[in-house]
Amino acid sequence: MGKDRKMIMIVDDNIANLRIAKNSLSDAYDVFTVPSAAKMFDLLERNSPELILLDIDMPEMDGYEAVKILKERPETRDILIIFLTGKSDSESEIEGLSLGAVDYISKPFMPPLLKKRVELHLTVEEQKRRLEDQARVLKEHQAELQKFNENLQKMVEEKTKKVLELQRAILKTVADLVESRDDITGGHVERTQHGLNVLIDGLEDLGLYREQTQDWDKDLMLQSSQLHDVGKIAIADSILNKPARLSPEEFEEIKRHTTIGVQIIERIESSTPESEFLKYAKIFAGTHQEKWDGTGYPAGLAGEDIPLQGRLMAIADVYDALVSDRPYKKALTHEEAVHIIIEGRGTHFDPVLIDVFEQVADQFAMPKG
Repeated sequence: MGKDRKMIMIVDDNIANLRIAKNSLSDAYDVFTVPSAAKMFDLLERNSPELILLDIDMPEMDGYEAVKILKERPETRDILIIFLTGKSDSESEIEGLSLGAVDYISKPFMPPLLKKRVELHLTVEEQKRRLEDQARVLKEHQAELQKFNENLQKMVEEKTKKVLELQRAILKTVADLVESRDDITGGHVERTQHGLNVLIDGLEDLGLYREQTQDWDKDLMLQSSQLHDVGKIAIADSILNKPARLSPEEFEEIKRHTTIGVQIIERIESSTPESEFLKYAKIFAGTHQEKWDGTGYPAGLAGEDIPLQGRLMAIADVYDALVSDRPYKKALTHEEAVHIIIEGRGTHFDPVLIDVFEQVADQFAMPKG
């Protein structure tokens, strides 16, 4: 077994499924395959995997019975469980999640998606364990998880589509993980959401871009904006947390977070019904670094070729960067930041949106902490 490789156990009575899953994961993980829940419990006497991929429909003991036993035993209750199943009804999914599973993957599954879902859950779990010595943060996280579980029944009553909600929960966790890695920008997601909200309200009050915004779901858009930097999950810590200005080569690397973010969201899109949430998220991720004069990245879009959501996020994102401390600079005052953004009219920023920004700038500042 690999010295530092995580262990994954795959439990399925279908040999073909075991083979496909093992082939998908064995290049990155130490993989055990077992054909029944009983054999899984035998193997757990001698091994402690990080994650179990557990089939639901098995003879003798099904996945639901098995996960109840796993969660009752102190030595196994913290193991991550992802259900594998051919069932597609929301009731089955809700039952599995309520028993303690973290995800629910329908068969036949796509090997690249299976690997990515496993990678995301293991990454999140590893980050959680690094924070276990911070009691306050841990308690907050546990409260969030408890609140999510308590809200499952409410979501059922509201007839929410559970598969979509799960995807959104996973993506939010990834966004939180990105922010926790980039420790110089804590609170960035919350502050850019605030700025975006102020700008959208300003557009509505002034009656600008009415044709483009009349069909927007603002609450959904604000929620999706938290993923604008999700591509940073693939950027090295040494670049994200460098205590100095980036070299040209490092800047080229960090610019990739826009296209990587789009790719991550597109992979989620490919396995779930069409979602307005994901459409907004992809626009924010891919266009928030574009500039009105065409000198931005990744595509060098200019003017109204840049989606309005991206032009709005550019202002919120730059404002927060200006008023935030960095290892190589002190935070500017609100007034200094407003002046710089207004100076960017017609170069960095949409002139119409700068007109809005001037009207709402007093509301833009947000207390930190």
